[in-house]
Amino acid sequence: MPDDETQTQTQTLNRGGAARTPAGPPPPQLSGAAEAPAPWLLRLIAVGLVLAALNLRPAITSLGALLEEVREGLHMSGSVAGVLTSVPPLCFAVFGVMAPRLARRFGAGAVVCAGMAAIAAGLLIRPYIGSTAGFLAASALALMGIAVSNILMPVIVKRWFPDRVGTMTGLYSMALALGTALAAAVTVPLTGAMGGNWQSGLAVWAGLAALAVLPWIVLVRDRTPAPGQAAPAWSAAASGPSASVSGRAAGASGQAAASGPAEAPALRITRSRTAWGLACFFGLQATAAYITMGWMPQIFRDAGVSAGTAGVLLAVTMAMGVPLAFVIPRVAARLKQQGPIVVVLGLCGLIGYGGLYLAPAAGAWAWALLLGVANCAFPLALTMIGMRTRTGAGVVRLSAFAQSTGYLLSIPGPLLVGVLYQHSGGWGLPIALMAGLMVPQMVAGVLAGRDRTIEDEC
Repeated sequence: MPDDETQTQTQTLNRGGAARTPAGPPPPQLSGAAEAPAPWLLRLIAVGLVLAALNLRPAITSLGALLEEVREGLHMSGSVAGVLTSVPPLCFAVFGVMAPRLARRFGAGAVVCAGMAAIAAGLLIRPYIGSTAGFLAASALALMGIAVSNILMPVIVKRWFPDRVGTMTGLYSMALALGTALAAAVTVPLTGAMGGNWQSGLAVWAGLAALAVLPWIVLVRDRTPAPGQAAPAWSAAASGPSASVSGRAAGASGQAAASGPAEAPALRITRSRTAWGLACFFGLQATAAYITMGWMPQIFRDAGVSAGTAGVLLAVTMAMGVPLAFVIPRVAARLKQQGPIVVVLGLCGLIGYGGLYLAPAAGAWAWALLLGVANCAFPLALTMIGMRTRTGAGVVRLSAFAQSTGYLLSIPGPLLVGVLYQHSGGWGLPIALMAGLMVPQMVAGVLAGRDRTIEDEC
């Protein structure tokens, strides 16, 4: 899950051939191609990464915790609330593809700085704008900042910490999961402490985003290489297969580094069954993740669980991504086929949804844990992107295709849940839909997890 953009995402991007084009000009802090940045600068960037990661999910999970109050305050129907919960994947699909171009023109640090400012502005404006359309527009502004920052943070890790990719990725991955869970757990208590005003409960997260702007100001004039560009000489020299999740993926990275763009094969990725399977798997797991973040607290609340406890249950689901994001990619990398892991995660989801249908309040904690395990299909999907290719060019093409297509496929899911909830008057049909989507997710994942590469199919 998105809760997730995780350690594996950075490793996937790293395998995309970070040294395939001529290096861009060094940042002002570097006096030569072989010199590393000053220690104080690296510490500042590390702080910036942590603060940025903390802000990549509260816009979504804080809203999920207060969705009932927002619906009542803005007089939203269930269908319109479904549109609201579909906005995150739409923004990620639309604005995420803009990140590389923006980074090439303005520098990755400047784009992340602007992204944090957009998050702060969107979160501050949306509770007080007074209309559903305005709330959606302000949410889109915040999500735009999240989308571009989410794409570029792994690039910044590769750029400034080439010899500590795993460590820094783990650091910001944990911060991302912490921000996700924290917003879900404390939004309702914070709202109560501020007089029960849902506007204040949502707007308070703008302060954290505003704080995250500060460390990035120093990088506004730095032209950090964007995805597909080379890092400076010292960065490219320091990076290597150690960032890979497996020896096989490391081999692909080494091939990419050794071959120039003229040698990269021309891939017609839409001809690959594996690529389509991976795109469908990515889209279906994203559908489940955004339905969970947007609607799970409401399911528990309608079953009689208090608003505060429902938020904590969502936090538990999101927090499962912290340990499993480190475990699942390593296990997957040791297997030739990842289908068994796909099936185990899918079965956890089916049991969790079955529990939500039969006894949502009585077994709430168990269902939250099981759905948290199921949502860890996200790091698995990103791991398979690296394992289903042999070249750096293949990694880039497959990553772009699987994620952009997947996010587009995930847009209708949360909307359909809202429509079914409104017109059926209960959660029976929506939960049946969620469980039903687990079946094609497992089928697509097994297809994507076969021991083959897209270069053999294109």
